[in-house]
Amino acid sequence: MGSSRSLRELPKAHLHLHFTGSMRHATLLELAERDGIRLPDQLVSQWPPQLSAADEKGWFRFQRLYDVARSVLRTEDDVRRLVREAAEDDVADGGGWLEIQVDPSGYAARFGGITAFTDLVLDAVAAASRETGLGMAVVIAANRTRHPLDARTLARLAAQYAGRGVVGFGLSNDERRGMTAAFASAFRIAERAGLRLVPHGGELLGPAHITQCLDALHAGRLGHGVRSAEDPALLERIVRDGVALEVCPVSNVALGVYSDLTSVPLPTLLEAGATVALGADDPLLFGSRLLGQYAAMRAAHELDDTQLAELARMSVRASAAPSDVRQRLLTGIETWLS
Repeated sequence: MGSSRSLRELPKAHLHLHFTGSMRHATLLELAERDGIRLPDQLVSQWPPQLSAADEKGWFRFQRLYDVARSVLRTEDDVRRLVREAAEDDVADGGGWLEIQVDPSGYAARFGGITAFTDLVLDAVAAASRETGLGMAVVIAANRTRHPLDARTLARLAAQYAGRGVVGFGLSNDERRGMTAAFASAFRIAERAGLRLVPHGGELLGPAHITQCLDALHAGRLGHGVRSAEDPALLERIVRDGVALEVCPVSNVALGVYSDLTSVPLPTLLEAGATVALGADDPLLFGSRLLGQYAAMRAAHELDDTQLAELARMSVRASAAPSDVRQRLLTGIETWLS
């Protein structure tokens, strides 16, 4: 299949990027050196680190690296820098819209509580958007390894900011931990506020967990959801209900979900008619940003430019971008193709 156009020039929306995990590797090293923080070898000499979350130990290693990365953000300027650099990196990759996902409780102690930190992030997002021209919004995500009451608190916080920079409510961390249904009441709060419901599901666990996310949490988009390819009836339901899948191929392979990029079942999802938005997840730990996901899938599955343009279109349609941004990106995709 013919594929010659520059993927960098293809306008796209980015719907699956974690706040801490968006940090540039060079920024991590610089901030750690500034404050005398000793980084694990995996974040220095072995970057990107060799990860596999196929077992508990693998996920523990992943989480430890994540916590170390979080610890280098000490000042308001650090937070603003992280957001600005994430925006710059997406623009360099052809991004026109970014929904960055953050769990404020991970930073509350250092930045004066969850509300103060959310204010800081939203202010940083607005500034980065002005400086780079990238459309941006925030998804507030609860951590499924914490108590469901914490998730309710975060859902109320997200609801307060609905229409003021926050567009969605998520549920992240190891999907093998905690009871998904226990978070239903938090998702009802977010749903009443009109937020997008975007829990993680269907990466480390299979189709049965995706069904729980749909039934209990009323997911409108799934963080990952890639393993719906294993259950044709479930995939049919996802297509029928218009549930979008935020597929992050490079992280799927890095975490040991699939052995290699050719095994990521993107063709199965596309053939079924699923809405797929490619995302980078945690570039700091997986070493690949938004453009890398498109390039990886083009190479692994020999996607032609028409298919790649449709992936970009789907990312825009599944986003919470305002209509003017959406129209501009869709027009840009047609121009790229023609």
